[in-house]
Amino acid sequence: MIARENRLTIAAGGFSLGGILLFVGLAAAAMLAQGGGDGLFDAYLWRVTRFTLLQASLSTGLSILFAIPVARALARQATFPGRVWMLRLMALPLGVPALVAALGLIEVWGRQGDLNRLLAATGLAEPISIYGLFGILLAHVFFNMPLAARLMLAGLERIPAEYWRTSANLGMGSLAIFRFIEWPAIRGLLPGIAGLVFMLCATSFTLVLTLGGGPAASTIEVAIYQALRFDFDPPRAIALAGLQIVLTGTLLLMLKFVAPPPEEGETSGKAVQRFDGRSRLSRLADRIWLVLALFFVGMPFVAIVTSGMQADLSRLVRESAFHQALATSALVALPSAMISVTIAALMIRTQRLLLAPMIPARRRHRMPARLFAGAIGASTSLVLLAPPVVLGAGWFLLLRPFGDVARFAPFVVIAINALMALPFVHRVLAPAMASHAARTERLAASLGIGGFHRLRWIDWPPLRKPLFMALSFALALSLGDLGAIALFGSQDLATLPWLLYSRMGSYRTADAAGLALILGTICLILTILGTAGEQRSPEGPRT
Repeated sequence: MIARENRLTIAAGGFSLGGILLFVGLAAAAMLAQGGGDGLFDAYLWRVTRFTLLQASLSTGLSILFAIPVARALARQATFPGRVWMLRLMALPLGVPALVAALGLIEVWGRQGDLNRLLAATGLAEPISIYGLFGILLAHVFFNMPLAARLMLAGLERIPAEYWRTSANLGMGSLAIFRFIEWPAIRGLLPGIAGLVFMLCATSFTLVLTLGGGPAASTIEVAIYQALRFDFDPPRAIALAGLQIVLTGTLLLMLKFVAPPPEEGETSGKAVQRFDGRSRLSRLADRIWLVLALFFVGMPFVAIVTSGMQADLSRLVRESAFHQALATSALVALPSAMISVTIAALMIRTQRLLLAPMIPARRRHRMPARLFAGAIGASTSLVLLAPPVVLGAGWFLLLRPFGDVARFAPFVVIAINALMALPFVHRVLAPAMASHAARTERLAASLGIGGFHRLRWIDWPPLRKPLFMALSFALALSLGDLGAIALFGSQDLATLPWLLYSRMGSYRTADAAGLALILGTICLILTILGTAGEQRSPEGPRT
């Protein structure tokens, strides 16, 4: 019975892998079938590529430069009042939709924002413009600096306690401690952090679409959207998609091979106690950096709440457009999240079965099984190679000969959102399922427990929290995503992010602020519910 269940699981995992490859492959084939290779060397394409790399490089550098002193301050000042709330604030950008955060940044940094009003009161005639390269960099640093700081903080907190006692015995100063203890720990993490942040910035869509300000500040994904949505130029979209796939594929390879795991120092496992950062100058410097981070990250959220509360929320929630958008978001988010969690669980289980030790009679199948398991593992990150806008563009071209694309749009958006959430869901479930299998798999097999009884009494109790966490993250990602709906959105198919973007585009700022508050609150509640009772690592997924 157990062997039959394992065969069915492997078959289901293979079916899931085939479905993912077929969905992505059909989108790619639809784009290739349109031709368009002659436009690959067009000057516009290369200009968009150069801007994509430029803004991603600058965003990565600024995020890391800002994150290092913030992470160091949080590590040195481990007991100041409100530290736990500071860490929670640093996690907020990970759970807020990009469009909501962009609106908060506009409220603070925009032409009519708080900062420009303050500067105008001092007599400055030329206001700061958030649109263009400056706004893109600002938004990317807002999202990625907290992520980089939390990753660095985790590395600093893993430094063995013996290092700090030795530094105190030697009387090492702040500069020496950073040079010989902190910097080696941070340096080992930098390739992975920089690669991750660069990838997120290079494939950014919503922030660039909202804050780019025009064709001069377009990334590859935004150019694909403009080529199909406004110009209807499939050859240009195909050339841009090809460049996007080459760029993201190269970045994934670099991220895989350039970022070795950091070396861990020998330790006795004693509690870590730092003896530095206690001088007046050190405390002052750390407080300055923490206050700057507090205002930089916190002000947009304050602006979202303040402007949202000033909107006519009672009128807004009574509008039929809001009801339709909320229902559409729920009808898209719930099935996409459930599909993503189901596929991830099946593929994790299948991969473990394929890599399990084999009996001698089946060892000749070891290599095909390993290749199959490798393909399953790689498919969970396929959406990073073919982002939602690229997949949407391919399916837009594939379905166009069949008539009105809007008829198929809900199913395409659900599938794209499920794929978009798959890497994050896999990251949440894989460690929990691996640990659970290592503890219970052999005992359950020896007792002959399988099927529904194993699911109910053995698998469900310990995996309930990770499954709910993964489901909540997938729901929040789907509810806040604009990339998949951008090509298919219309009056008949409008999600909350699409309705929010439409109100922003029509300069109905009060309604946009109210929608941003509602959408942000929903996504934050989902994120909080998913992490309730869990000790999350800072490497958790980002929305």
